[in-house]
Amino acid sequence: MTKNPLGSPFKQMLCSKQTVRAIASVAGAIALGIWINSAVAGDPFRASNPQAIGPNTETAFKTMFQQGNYKQAKAQVQQALSAEPNEPLAYAMAASLSYIEQDFDSMNSYAQKTREVGEKLTKTNPLRGNIYTAVGHFLEGANGIAKEGTVKGAPQALNKLRVVFQYLDAAEKIAPNDPELNLLKGYMDLMLASNLPFSNPSEAIQRLEEKASPRYLAYRGIAVGYRDLKKYDRALEFANKSLAETPNNPEILYLKAQILFSQARGKDSNKTLLEEAQKNFDAALAKPDQLPRSLVADIFYEQCKTRNRLDSKSRDCYPMRDKIKKADGLWGPAALPQL
Repeated sequence: MTKNPLGSPFKQMLCSKQTVRAIASVAGAIALGIWINSAVAGDPFRASNPQAIGPNTETAFKTMFQQGNYKQAKAQVQQALSAEPNEPLAYAMAASLSYIEQDFDSMNSYAQKTREVGEKLTKTNPLRGNIYTAVGHFLEGANGIAKEGTVKGAPQALNKLRVVFQYLDAAEKIAPNDPELNLLKGYMDLMLASNLPFSNPSEAIQRLEEKASPRYLAYRGIAVGYRDLKKYDRALEFANKSLAETPNNPEILYLKAQILFSQARGKDSNKTLLEEAQKNFDAALAKPDQLPRSLVADIFYEQCKTRNRLDSKSRDCYPMRDKIKKADGLWGPAALPQL
């Protein structure tokens, strides 16, 4: 199965596309909720005591991470930046989209704006101000590695990571049970625990399960953590919980397919599990033109390998995957290669 390149845990955390999308989805940075009937429109995180995040930002957030429609969300993010220029979540989502496009100059600009608007927000809303000042520093560190490589970018990224947790700790002192904060911090803690030896992910999983919202993102993070820990039964449980909230999200369908494929490998290529994995890979690719092209290529490759196991054929999956990756444009092609 396709894996992110492994280096140091900090490099993986700051550098992988999936991680940046995931963190983006949590606090405007990660890598993907439920409809909350709030008294104040614009808060996708809180069912009570909602924050005035803004309806345009909320719409873009839900399009990207409830529906998994990055193409439509890109236009909505730009509308949010224009309508709600003092909302740091909008800039952080713009930074994550720039990362997907590999437009690192724009990513750096949006990361700086995330941090600057977050710093300004601390005067009127210290909780969210500290959260997004942390996110801005995180994105700047990720951008440094993306632009300069690991050798030059890692020292700055490590310094940024220390600052990130300083601001998150400040936010936690203000509101330790805040769902937005706990979603972001839970993702970060889980990633570190999954990649550092002698680390225990149970506290991060508990944080996501008990305190984080929106629930689909919390469930997704737990499922990824259990998947990486090779606890596939538990991973599947939480992937299904996430799908119950967002049944048409292609990234969650992809995650479930990965988990089922891994389960099948551990059970001598169990055909029933492989068939179920194949169904989820197919569903994840139902609308490829709404997803980033690189993600479509990865899903297609894993779909192809699964099909090979099912019918005992030897399709050459690499060239077909690379054809998608080398296609023009940001989004996946409407028509995929025939398997």
